[in-house]
Amino acid sequence: MSKSWIRHGYNKVASAVGKADPKKQQDFPILKGHPAAQVQAKEALETHETVRSRNKVLKEFKIYRWIPDHPDNKPYLKSYFVNLNNCGPMVLDALQKIKAEDDSTLSYRRSCREGICGSCAMNIDGTNTVACLRPIDADTSTATTITPLPHMFVIKDLVVDLTNFYQQYKLIEPWLKTKKPPEDGQEYKQSPADRKKLDGLYECILCACCSTSCPSYWWNPEEFLGPAALLHSYRWISDSRDQFTEERLQALTEDQKRLYRCNIIKNCTATCPKSLNPADAIQKMKTKHLFSQPVEVVGSM
Repeated sequence: MSKSWIRHGYNKVASAVGKADPKKQQDFPILKGHPAAQVQAKEALETHETVRSRNKVLKEFKIYRWIPDHPDNKPYLKSYFVNLNNCGPMVLDALQKIKAEDDSTLSYRRSCREGICGSCAMNIDGTNTVACLRPIDADTSTATTITPLPHMFVIKDLVVDLTNFYQQYKLIEPWLKTKKPPEDGQEYKQSPADRKKLDGLYECILCACCSTSCPSYWWNPEEFLGPAALLHSYRWISDSRDQFTEERLQALTEDQKRLYRCNIIKNCTATCPKSLNPADAIQKMKTKHLFSQPVEVVGSM
């Protein structure tokens, strides 16, 4: 990793969020409607300014380690020190640098580096997020603590077992289901207004940050589908081209724990790195289901 490439990375971040003094820069128009991204952009710019003003910035990262080859050994936090002057601006950049230069045994998932694949989801300083979108905190007086997604079985280090998570996603049948062919015989058309109803739903990247921050999911992972799966379920229920709306709602409520275990705690909304609102989608889905039921049935629920 060359110094010129690192410098280019910082300059790119700075130009993306504005070259003005971060104290004067109050908003980022390009990120309008994405509050999480605005916060991350401000943090990235502050880190850039801090690193640029100092010759050497050593940052401590405390990373969760557990090796399945030694199952009797308890998990522990291992400290690594990274010079931010020759490291990229995001936490994933620090992990890449640690793995490449300090400890090749460190395990974590990553892929796109652009907040699209959701692979690098982990808990950073107590918040579930994706490492490629989380700027490094340049405050060297405190360490950045990185642990796996909470309440999940750990395979190794920062890698968790997502088998149950993906099984639940598969259960909601996340694809377009129809009963008759399109009118023109070619494609199922959709008006711009109906397409707009999917905004805030289709952007989910299945990082599992929301589900693993949800107490209801912690307590009932085998019964409650979790915010991510339910958000995707509502995405297809809201799609005007899908012709199985009633069947989808029925499948979700055959066992009421799949949907109604949600207590609208809203941890999912608070932690989503894409600024989505799973809690709102779940509440709308509950309302849609209740309005489709006779009054007697609703009173007994």
